[in-house]
Amino acid sequence: MYSFDFLRPTTLAEAAEALARDEALALGGGQTLIPTLKQRLASPSVLVSLGAIAEMKGICRNDAGQICIGGGTTHATVAAELAESYPAMAALAGQIGDPAVRNRGTIGGSLANNDPAACYPAGVLGSKSLIVTNTREIAVDDFFQGMFTTDLESGEIITEVRVAVPDRANYQKFVQPASRFAMVGVFVAQYSDGVRVAVTGASQDGVFRWTEAEAALSAHFDASALDGLSVAADDLIADLHGSAEYRAHLIKVMTARAVKAA
Repeated sequence: MYSFDFLRPTTLAEAAEALARDEALALGGGQTLIPTLKQRLASPSVLVSLGAIAEMKGICRNDAGQICIGGGTTHATVAAELAESYPAMAALAGQIGDPAVRNRGTIGGSLANNDPAACYPAGVLGSKSLIVTNTREIAVDDFFQGMFTTDLESGEIITEVRVAVPDRANYQKFVQPASRFAMVGVFVAQYSDGVRVAVTGASQDGVFRWTEAEAALSAHFDASALDGLSVAADDLIADLHGSAEYRAHLIKVMTARAVKAA
């Protein structure tokens, strides 16, 4: 790694001040940033750890009935504490990486990084979510801007994710066994006003909503509603693990499984 200053603020105000410094980077659970630093693909002058900010951790319900997940909350905590109130999201968190990753990685860090094969982007996009930062609120449909790109501005910190619990939901993940990332992951959630279907792991642009499937499932929530639908392979990922056409096929298969499981 390159040399850098390490800061560990205990409040959001201190963290924001530290991140205003030139070439400063925020450190959540470090599951992506630390390997990036080891490979010398990033060279911050200041590393600002968010791990000591208590107000960014924990899960609660607000007056609107939304589940509020602190940006510094680990995957393991989400998996344990949402098992009854939002089992689909809990199951998603429980499939991320391995125990070491789940006990260090955070929901805020995962969303800010926006890896195209990460699980949480599908979970929050498939849910009716609101991304709360230290300066504003961002509707989830406006948050993801493409591979490793979000609507976050420099120095902005995800402090909370507010999720509306659907009537029923499920997440299906076709795992790439070496990395534990999703070759294709599909999160399906049914609300009173319609169905949301979010896909991760497949597109070169990152997570996206399969709107044709949403329309079909909103009219008839059954796997048979997907008959005749298909996903174009043009912009999908093709690599040594699977072709674009294979991933297009998996999207439909995983969506059908999610609907049946939900």
